[in-house]
Amino acid sequence: MKILSQWLRAYLPALNVSDRQLADDLTLRGIAVEGVFDLGAGNGSLFDMDITTNRVDAMNHYGIAREAAAIYNIALAPLDTVLPTARQAGAPRIAIRVEAPELCGRFTARVLRNVGIAPSTAEVARYFALLEQKQISNAVDATNFVMLAMGHPTHAFDLDKVQGAIFIRRARNGERLKLLDGTECVLVADDLVVADERKALALAGVMGGWETMITPETKNILVEAAWFDPASVRRSSRRHGLHTDASHRFERGADFAAPPIASAMVCRLILAAGGEMEGEMLDVIVPEQAARTLGRSAVQLDLHDVTRILGRTEKSHPLDATTIERYLSALGCRVKKSSGTGAFSVDLPSWRLDLERDIDLIEEIARLHGYNRFANTLPAFSGSVVELPHASKERTVRGKLLAAGYTETVFSTFCSATDAATFAPPQHVSVPLGNPLSEEAGHLRPSLLPGMLAMLAYNLNHGMENVRLFEMGTVFSGTTDRVDECPSLAIGATGKVAASAHTAAREHSFYDMKGIVEELLAGFTTAPLAFMPIENAAAWLHPGRAARIVVGGETLGYFGQLAEAEATQRKLKQAVFVGELNLERLFLHPLRQPVIQALSRFPAVTRDFSFIFPDAVQWEQITATLTALGIAEMCRQEPLEIFRDAKGKTVPQGSYSLLVRTVFQSQERTLRDEEIQGWAEQVMAALTQLGGVLRAGATSPG
Repeated sequence: MKILSQWLRAYLPALNVSDRQLADDLTLRGIAVEGVFDLGAGNGSLFDMDITTNRVDAMNHYGIAREAAAIYNIALAPLDTVLPTARQAGAPRIAIRVEAPELCGRFTARVLRNVGIAPSTAEVARYFALLEQKQISNAVDATNFVMLAMGHPTHAFDLDKVQGAIFIRRARNGERLKLLDGTECVLVADDLVVADERKALALAGVMGGWETMITPETKNILVEAAWFDPASVRRSSRRHGLHTDASHRFERGADFAAPPIASAMVCRLILAAGGEMEGEMLDVIVPEQAARTLGRSAVQLDLHDVTRILGRTEKSHPLDATTIERYLSALGCRVKKSSGTGAFSVDLPSWRLDLERDIDLIEEIARLHGYNRFANTLPAFSGSVVELPHASKERTVRGKLLAAGYTETVFSTFCSATDAATFAPPQHVSVPLGNPLSEEAGHLRPSLLPGMLAMLAYNLNHGMENVRLFEMGTVFSGTTDRVDECPSLAIGATGKVAASAHTAAREHSFYDMKGIVEELLAGFTTAPLAFMPIENAAAWLHPGRAARIVVGGETLGYFGQLAEAEATQRKLKQAVFVGELNLERLFLHPLRQPVIQALSRFPAVTRDFSFIFPDAVQWEQITATLTALGIAEMCRQEPLEIFRDAKGKTVPQGSYSLLVRTVFQSQERTLRDEEIQGWAEQVMAALTQLGGVLRAGATSPG
């Protein structure tokens, strides 16, 4: 938002600080000035400001001047609302009918006759030139000027193009309205319009209509200033893709008491070029809406609570009852002291709908006094930090992934309806949001994979070819009435695996993803682990390069290569591997506790066995078979070499040759040859029974 320091000083005659100091002091009080630009001699500065959405009262020059007046304890000049005497007494010759009182709480109208439409002059032209604001005509510029001055939107209609009375009503389904920007919108019954007896004239609170706009031929004007329901304006603005200065303010809650003031200021500026008022202002007020905004109950503020919550101030800047009363009065509150109780009764200003409770007032007191003027203290605390139940397990998972070269990431908890349908686990239903920020964030995520793929794509699109990421977060399922949450882990990788001392760099594969899953599960005391093919594999997985993670008969998750169709849709030009684990199920298993065992003082003996196995026999079956022998001294078995012969000359097709190494060692004595030979025979017999064929001369001493 652009603010002129020269305009601010017009409301603050006693302001005697520099523009730079003013910008710094406003920023320290929460009215952020992000940039100060010198406009040259005599023109002051241009402030580039960031006003938070709850401070609609400060989205104008007068509101910011009010803040400065409170900071420096100086007088704030009143707004100029003096109007010439109307040419006739009583009401003007036009009727106002509010047919949707729940959406329009107040509507004011003034009729101006025989106006002169001309270019803007004086302060309007000067300030607009400094702001680089487009000038149209004195009548249109007057409405824009008043909105920039005191923050309330108004509108001027060409009265000669209005047919009969003015109605504030809901639109009719299918009704059409051509707007000031030349576009035509098709209205629905939820839209609020300002209309005459035959047609809609404006989309209330958003934009005026084309047919009644001010032109050089305009002679008679109807000036409208109203209060519209914020939710209604927001719905219409979003529905028709129109975000205007007027809708921006109405959506956030305009001042219910402002329409008469804004109307008078607009009429004063228009009449400066000629013309006269017809009768007095028409002011239609809906009592229920007035009670909700103007008739709010007073807030009781206890001085003891102010001191207790804010703490001690510096001795040079005490915060006493007089100072507190001054701050609140400067903000527009009416403060009444309760005799003998050390408390205030505070009537809230109509332009500060964000103030509701005593704690809101205490926050305003602290803000105006300056947070830097309070003593630095630490909050009192007794007890100790208690870890969450699964903190150690999360730490284990995170540590293993970080050690493997993965980087932890965080993504939004929202996703699109398409991603929710694509990646939701079986039997899970995604949860739609009632008021989504956008179509791309319309559902609570049922899976972490949409975010993971978005982050992988972002890195690839920014020149990172080798990416390893993981995210630990919450996924959601259920309905809007009942939402179930579950912790989940997503991993994603693409690019090359770095070279090591024994291997060259190579492309990341399905087996690398399988290896990291095995490493994660190795940290838990789980039931037997198996990787099973996925029946009716999800569309996002490559049908031949994906697996289901099964522990003790229960599915923990899925992993594999992203399907080509999904990769193409996301413009991923290299193979991407992703996986997701259900941490709630994984964390039911205890962590594997390390066991310390002293190194044996006796020598180890190795025996190698070379067998030919059918492809159906997996290493997991081999280790299970050898463990089942119950040989306490066999402390390790590992595969040394695997070989397949495509031509089937040395190894039959459909089989592979495997060199298995076993290591025998005792903690208590040196092993004898006959013991080792007996164990070797048990190993060969077990592997033969498993389907293996011993190759000639296939055992050797270590």
